[in-house]
Amino acid sequence: MTKKLTALVLALLIAALGLGLSACDNNGKDATTAAPGATTTEKIFEDDGKLTVGFDASFPPMGFSDGEGGYTGFDLECAAAVAEYLDMELVLKPIIWDNNETELNGGNVDCLWNGMTINEKRLAAFEVSKAYMKNKQVVVVRAADDYETLADLAGKTAGLQNGSTAYQALEANTDFKDSLKSDLVLKENNTLVATDLQSGVIDCAIMDLIVADHMISEGKAFKVLDESLEDEEYGIGFAKGNTALRDKVQNALYALYADGTLKTISQKWFARDVFINMPAAGTSTTTTSATPS
Repeated sequence: MTKKLTALVLALLIAALGLGLSACDNNGKDATTAAPGATTTEKIFEDDGKLTVGFDASFPPMGFSDGEGGYTGFDLECAAAVAEYLDMELVLKPIIWDNNETELNGGNVDCLWNGMTINEKRLAAFEVSKAYMKNKQVVVVRAADDYETLADLAGKTAGLQNGSTAYQALEANTDFKDSLKSDLVLKENNTLVATDLQSGVIDCAIMDLIVADHMISEGKAFKVLDESLEDEEYGIGFAKGNTALRDKVQNALYALYADGTLKTISQKWFARDVFINMPAAGTSTTTTSATPS
């Protein structure tokens, strides 16, 4: 190969490499969507006047389809109240819950607000609000079945939502897990898990108590075993490093609880005040840190 040809080949390779790098940032995200001179991280945290909420659209009563092309639920009503208080446009974005970390830290949503259980993994991956509600992971069976205890389910088939904390709760209860049939049935959402339970594909379902109670109240012929697997608390997740938005939302929650807005929403969905970690009457509703309790 001549020197001129070698130089030409090298020049073409360098040019191609430069184009590849300019089209993609270090995270593989298209950098052309960012403002000139802005990094991907800056783009993710950019205040565009919108609050884009990522949620599982099959997670009643926290967030779900209203059957008319829209979405409703306890968490979504709270998010709407916060967005209005902050003078932001609420954008609801249904996601596959198993992809929540990618959706959030990739900048596709501003927060995860849909019965998100606070755990060590999520505290490491996200910025998380203070817990606002308690929950449990429970075992649900058909009402007509004779199962009353976890021991009664030995050798039976269990199902749960993929990517949910139900899986971690089951993993933590090793004796119960080992007693079950090994072919655990994983589904995209709890609605599909419930369908499997109704049809007999599985003998029991592991899910949030708040979801199980709602299904039963809506007429599902289920019952919840007295023995729960794990106590939990719900929080709101924000992209790692985005403490500014986390604190804005946290302070809005405090103010909306103080003026009675959140209590009204809670009474509508649960006939009681479910909120925890809210300031007592007469105390300041401003915080600079929303580290979970």
